[in-house]
Amino acid sequence: MVDAADAIGKARAAVSERVELPGMSLMEHLDELRRRVIHSAIFLVLGMILAWVFKDRLLMFLQLPLLKIGKTLVFTHPMDALNLNLQVSLLAGAIAASPFILYQVWLFIAPGLYQKERRFVIPFMAATVGLFLTGASFGYFFVLPGAIKILVLGFGKNFTSMITIEDYSSFFLSIILGLGVSFELPILIFFLAMFGIVSPRFLWKNIRYAILAVFIVAAIICPSPDPWTMCVYAIPMLSLYVLGIGVAWWVHPSRRKGKKPAA
Repeated sequence: MVDAADAIGKARAAVSERVELPGMSLMEHLDELRRRVIHSAIFLVLGMILAWVFKDRLLMFLQLPLLKIGKTLVFTHPMDALNLNLQVSLLAGAIAASPFILYQVWLFIAPGLYQKERRFVIPFMAATVGLFLTGASFGYFFVLPGAIKILVLGFGKNFTSMITIEDYSSFFLSIILGLGVSFELPILIFFLAMFGIVSPRFLWKNIRYAILAVFIVAAIICPSPDPWTMCVYAIPMLSLYVLGIGVAWWVHPSRRKGKKPAA
């Protein structure tokens, strides 16, 4: 009797776990998408307004790697200074609003998830913002200063430098945003594994290709041709891939169903 009761309880739990919201038509999906986009845009605008209030401090923060080597920015077009203020406000505002924007993304995809999968909302938001900030910080405190010293004080020591706002802002954003996005690799693996697109076995089997790709990226962003320095940049990204394998094992559907993940 106890075994039968347990079986019935598990069956009910399995059924309730798969209870989803009522089906939505295409127009209802589009209307929901429009609502989430509008809410995200509102949060982004509010973040930009907040960042604009602190734009002078943000500009000083942006120029700090240059100021440390005795260089300052110059501009060649009357709009350059205004454009930089807008870019800084947009980037800082997007970062400040990112938890709220990510929550809108989650609200859009949540109806298609099982009840157990929806509990990942807080870890998802915390990990996404945390990993991006970690990658951006790694770029700002390690990659950017090293690149500037080698490129400006090293290769450019025999020339007079004139670093413009447009060139520096593009260089700055390519490093900061590039590393911030690349550190989101575990989040990408999280979703691919949750929907059964990749498995931990597949990721582990192809780790040699991942190592090759990581070292290619490290060679591109590394300011020095020294292989030891390149390893310093490659190790964090490779660690994130290994972390992603663990995440895939944790959320893969076959594990939740008690089956062995497919290759």
